Amino acid sequence: MNDIEPGGKRYMTQLFGDQNKSGLTRELIEALFPMFEEASAGAIAVDRESRITWINSSYSQLLGLKDQASAIGRPVRQVIPETRMPEVVETGKPILLDIMEHQQQQLVVTRLPYYDEAGDIEGAVAFVLYDDLQPLTPLVSKYRRLHQDLAAARKALAKTARSTRYSLGDFVGASPGALEVKRRARLAAGREMAVLLLGETGTGKEVLAQAIHSVSSRAEKPFVGVNVAAIPDNLLEAEFFGVAPGAYTGADRKLREGKFQLANGGTLFLDEVGDMPLPLQAKLLRALQEGEVEPLGSNKVVAVDVRVIAATSRNLETMIADGSFRSDLYYRLNVLEIPIPPLRERLADIGLLCETLLWEISEGLDMRAEITDAGVAALASYDWPGNIRELRNVLERALTMSEEGGVLDADAIFKVLPRAGGRPASQAASRPIRPLAETLAAAEAQALEDALVASRGNRTKAARLLGISRSVFYEKLAKMS
Repeated sequence: MNDIEPGGKRYMTQLFGDQNKSGLTRELIEALFPMFEEASAGAIAVDRESRITWINSSYSQLLGLKDQASAIGRPVRQVIPETRMPEVVETGKPILLDIMEHQQQQLVVTRLPYYDEAGDIEGAVAFVLYDDLQPLTPLVSKYRRLHQDLAAARKALAKTARSTRYSLGDFVGASPGALEVKRRARLAAGREMAVLLLGETGTGKEVLAQAIHSVSSRAEKPFVGVNVAAIPDNLLEAEFFGVAPGAYTGADRKLREGKFQLANGGTLFLDEVGDMPLPLQAKLLRALQEGEVEPLGSNKVVAVDVRVIAATSRNLETMIADGSFRSDLYYRLNVLEIPIPPLRERLADIGLLCETLLWEISEGLDMRAEITDAGVAALASYDWPGNIRELRNVLERALTMSEEGGVLDADAIFKVLPRAGGRPASQAASRPIRPLAETLAAAEAQALEDALVASRGNRTKAARLLGISRSVFYEKLAKMS
């Protein structure tokens, strides 16, 4: 049996190992898996990067794939744009019953995560339970009404409550740098500590701040964000600590709460904290140390319980040296530091980012969009001073100007790619051109070496940093020797 043929004990054992995380025995899984696959209208599996590792023939036919093997190794959303498999891989939570639409078909799908021997998420498997929903029409209609009511309720709630829109799954990337960011974010989410996010503009600092809050013990409480750089200095104190009734001419006759009071019990996100003036830095430090604030124009203090996540694109250590940022505030904010690498340092993630961004963009444009390998290579030739925010802008403009029905190739990318900030042509021309196989082998060897250095020789940790299994890591390491 090869990797793309239906089910069987061999592939099932590869997926689940001797004992899965839920405690089911190997013998029980061996008995149930083939039966479950045979009873379904299709089955598919993905790895921890949400790339297809196996698909059976019935699902291939259902999806209209002419070549079953061509799906192997592709990101699952390139084959099934509406799938929620990446969500299962990222969260580790099964989706036991879901209605998915694919090319005007309605499918009932069950998706389950699976784990390696160390208990880490290795990927996910999905089964199509029904591919003909005609007998279930009353149930589907009720489901849709409930889904619409839920969406409307969530939209109304978002207007009245301060909640988050992003989870850790929205911080896309499988490069060593991106995986380290996610590791630290999970560490931050599980502990009550101040977090300092460092990164250039457009790298996803607010996405990460919301993601940390959404999986923390404060997830049900408010998330309040404030961009320090966007507020005039003379209004910052009122924005942070509130204003007492009649504190000044024109002030409200009732207390106006500040960001600290609004975030009470939850998380306060201070974006661009490096732009905060020195006088307010001292008051912020006192609020964090004492857990209380004093509204402007009041002589009464108000107790607050706030977890602070700060972010900046500036070098705070340099600012401390020149006296423009307080060192004591820096140490209060920087309990756990999470540096977010710029896009030009994680070019390996561009393909995954394009897949995610194009999926989001195409939803708004009511069209299907994809990018070719040559298009991704064209994007990798640019230095991205605006990072992921700029990448999204480039993709949106490329789709707007595309004449190929939503397929972005290298020509479509180069038409909209800014010339300023790209790598000089002389640099590209000066590098000798080698066969692609040699270039890929050299890059892979360097990645293995870097991972071993970063993990201090711990091969299990090195494999985790690279986002591959230990067996694959050992196999690649053996080829180097």
